Amino acid sequence: MRYSAEYQSKLCTADEAVKVVKSGDWVDYGTFANQVVELDKALAKRKDELENVNIRSAARAYGPPMTVLADPKKESFIFNSGHFTLIDRRMHDYNLCNFIPILFRECPSYAQYVKADVTMIAVSPMDEHGYFNFGLSNTYTKAVCDISKKVIVEVNPKMPRVPGGNSESIHISEVDMIVEADWTMPAIPNLPITEVDHKIAALVLNELEDGACIQLGIGGMPNALGKLIAQSDLKDLGAHTEMLCDAYLDMWEAGKLTGKRKNIDREKMVFTFALGSQKLYDFVHNNPAVASYPVNYTNYPHIIAQNDKVMSINGVLEVDLFGQVAAESSGPRQISGTGGQVDFVEGAYLSKGGKAFLCLPSTYTNKKGEMFSRIKPTLSPGTIVTTPRPMVMYLVTENGIANMKCKSTWERAEALVELAHPKFQDELIREATKMNIWTKTNKKPTLDQMVS
Repeated sequence: MRYSAEYQSKLCTADEAVKVVKSGDWVDYGTFANQVVELDKALAKRKDELENVNIRSAARAYGPPMTVLADPKKESFIFNSGHFTLIDRRMHDYNLCNFIPILFRECPSYAQYVKADVTMIAVSPMDEHGYFNFGLSNTYTKAVCDISKKVIVEVNPKMPRVPGGNSESIHISEVDMIVEADWTMPAIPNLPITEVDHKIAALVLNELEDGACIQLGIGGMPNALGKLIAQSDLKDLGAHTEMLCDAYLDMWEAGKLTGKRKNIDREKMVFTFALGSQKLYDFVHNNPAVASYPVNYTNYPHIIAQNDKVMSINGVLEVDLFGQVAAESSGPRQISGTGGQVDFVEGAYLSKGGKAFLCLPSTYTNKKGEMFSRIKPTLSPGTIVTTPRPMVMYLVTENGIANMKCKSTWERAEALVELAHPKFQDELIREATKMNIWTKTNKKPTLDQMVS
């Protein structure tokens, strides 16, 4: 191989590689499934030699970093995440992880604002042309490598090699050190599909059309929708999404996802990261039907909108009677992140024939068995607004669909009361009246209306 000598000259152990990290450095760990494992273990061993090393990442998929576990007092390592999984959230609960508010599509441009001393990225093995592929997570990886003082790749033969639109790989000439590893890709189990998930998915399914371009978020409802689409009469659907998940496999295997009617990236399933089962990872490996792009392509609204009939389907946590949507925090507790919800809500709206659906169960039950409404007069104190009310298009609960566009505050309140559980409607109306967003012409929905 032409580059074998250069490869060998840069090959070292993880312990040797992490010696380049100095106190006060900012170290990037990669995002989602291309976060490093062996290099993290090696850096954790240097706890007593370092202080104030900031680690930057997003969406842990492998369990807590060894650097965090080795230093719970955050004297040597401070971990920062731009998007939370259950792992990040648990660390945050114990003050072991800090959140970085971001607009996902902007991340490659943040290079002008951030410090990047060392970047460590998990990659697939080098090809005959000297390129390492970023595999399951393109996102803003190349942009960070470009500004980093030192780039270390952790080569893993189990990392899929994913065809890209651009920025899906890095050349050996741009790499300072190479570490070899062999760990299993993190398989993310599908969340169970509830009866409510199925009802919401069925309502959204009725809004879809042949040739629609689908974007799905994560959760039980998108999984349910993927299965319903697979069983439907829909045809020639496309995929342009932030995350590629197993729901797309269901649609693909059923012959529904051809991409033949897309205006850009025809017949390609476009995404910026993939998370799901090993079956999904096997599917994207060397598959010309998929195309990995950086997030400033997949999530940029004016690129999204170049496809017609973009259907964006995402989950949310809470909505107030003004139509403000919270999808990342419950009170001050960070649950997830802004992600691409805002990007795709806007992109779908700009798309010819496009629709953006924000979905939530109308209620939740706490550990004591008490039921609460997810539709509230105002958002719970401390809750972060993810999607501002002027941007919101369709809101969906198991009780129906309401379009918020160009509706006055009293029209929004009426529509949202109809989406709420009957148990909470009277209380919501009372609060709406106090806030002067309920008029004499407003109608309270009857139980019969709710059921129909």
